[in-house]
Amino acid sequence: MPSQRKVLLLAVGIASLGSIGTLAALIPAQGQPPASTSACQPADSTAVVSIARRFHEILATGDTTGINALLAPDLRVLEGGTVENRQEYFSHHLAADIEFAKAVKEERAPFSYRCEGNVAWLVSTSTSTGKFKGRDINSAGAELLILSRTEKGWQIRAIHWSSARRQPR
Repeated sequence: MPSQRKVLLLAVGIASLGSIGTLAALIPAQGQPPASTSACQPADSTAVVSIARRFHEILATGDTTGINALLAPDLRVLEGGTVENRQEYFSHHLAADIEFAKAVKEERAPFSYRCEGNVAWLVSTSTSTGKFKGRDINSAGAELLILSRTEKGWQIRAIHWSSARRQPR
């Protein structure tokens, strides 16, 4: 299991999308505690988990306007060995993700999450079962969402999805 420091590095790196100055300012020197780190406040905890849940609910209903409001302008989606920006995701994969979410039953484990200032990340696992485009689906999935606090509230800045077939029982 990755350490919290490694997860923080990944979260901040993706959220800053290459801003070395931002990344360096948030990572403490080896063995030193960070100068100003804040864990999720109750309102932040509620907000970030609510955004993640709403994202999945909205995917299942196909409300692209609702999805649009949750995703930051500089969104990155990592899936299947590729990285897409917001425009690419909306034009290439969003429709298929909506179609899949409508067709396949998903059971999601509770989110585990952490906040560091204006960045939060949530991790969850899921199982998906059903039929999609004539194929039987029985898969296990993992998701990492990275959010940042903006003037519009918390928004999703990065999504990383992975999945694998589960063995039939």
